[in-house]
Amino acid sequence: MKKAAGVWGLAGAFCAMLMTASHAIPAQAGPSLWMQTGAITSQPIGHYEFCQKYKDECEVKSRSVMPAKVTEHGWAVIREVNDAVNRNITPMTDLELYGKDEVWAYPTTAGDCEDMALLKRKMLLERGFSASDLLMTVVRKPDGEGHAVLTVRTAQGDFILDNLEDKVKLWTDTPYRFLKRQASFHSGRWVTIENGGEVLVGSVGN
Repeated sequence: MKKAAGVWGLAGAFCAMLMTASHAIPAQAGPSLWMQTGAITSQPIGHYEFCQKYKDECEVKSRSVMPAKVTEHGWAVIREVNDAVNRNITPMTDLELYGKDEVWAYPTTAGDCEDMALLKRKMLLERGFSASDLLMTVVRKPDGEGHAVLTVRTAQGDFILDNLEDKVKLWTDTPYRFLKRQASFHSGRWVTIENGGEVLVGSVGN
């Protein structure tokens, strides 16, 4: 993508305003603030096909570092992006839009959950957030239906941007069972979420 260079150029300029360095996560905050990821797992077919179209976006490798602390300005940007996408993109299924399931794409006027999450990720990248802290995530809703959200890794915890909820929430404050997400070290790989069942009572198969 030609735009990629511009996005990463902007990142250096904005990061200082959005996030501050955090070398260690405070132990007293408790492990439930962050998802515990495990082994490499299968990439959703929709994301695999998305990566064939946007190869540069799925080849970003990052060092394994702790997420940074988000500033007040950074939180304002996160809320602004979440609100804008939820307000401006009309919810529609892949079947309605494309005549088939599992199409991951950037929406313009309409899209489903993963489309909105992809757009939020793109917009936050353009505002200076790191790819390693913006992770597409697959969850199971209480009714058993699959769903996709965007996880924002921060020193304050893992927060969820959701098209079904206008408020940005800590992942443990959502009603979902968390199954897997993009790896923070490689945007084209996915990892399991080992403590995803702590959020939702009961067991749902992956």
